[in-house]
Amino acid sequence: MGVCSVAGQVMARDGASVEETLAGLRETCRSITGEDPTYDVVAATLSAWSDTTLGYLHQLSCEDPLTGLSSQAHLRGRLSELYRLGDADPGGITGHGLVVCALPLGDDPSEEPGDHFTRAMRLARAGELARTAFARDETVARVGMHRVAVLTRRDDRMGRRVRVLRTMLETAQPGGAGTSAVRVWIEGLPPTDAGAGMLLDELARG
Repeated sequence: MGVCSVAGQVMARDGASVEETLAGLRETCRSITGEDPTYDVVAATLSAWSDTTLGYLHQLSCEDPLTGLSSQAHLRGRLSELYRLGDADPGGITGHGLVVCALPLGDDPSEEPGDHFTRAMRLARAGELARTAFARDETVARVGMHRVAVLTRRDDRMGRRVRVLRTMLETAQPGGAGTSAVRVWIEGLPPTDAGAGMLLDELARG
């Protein structure tokens, strides 16, 4: 079914609709085998088509559909806007910082290690607390499976807000304050836009 998956991906990238994909699949199968495609062939093709289409839509979206936080793609776009302003502009990249919250690994309350919904709810809760600590126009985004990042202005209150956020996140963990491995830190932004993209990719893998 590998060929069917590749065909579904290619059709999605070309912007083909479901109807166009099914019509093309039927025509191809009839020309080769003289018969309509089997259920397995249709399922493999449409599964690849839907996964590719959904991934493309998520990249365009400003909001992560599971958590309600800004998407990583949106955060990447906001960073690019700041880099374009240049170092001299006080509203540019040098006037901003990236606060990263990393939730503990391996302590999901779900019994299923692959429970994406449970992890998403934990990230959504962390995002709510981040918006409480950073209550201005900051971008609060999901980065990977266990991290939330806040793009915020650098000012004399930034450090205090980070400490408040760390306390709230620790208190919200099952064991309460002082028992959690929650980490919150200020990540230095690289000098170039391309470097910022690599930084986000690295944070998402962590």
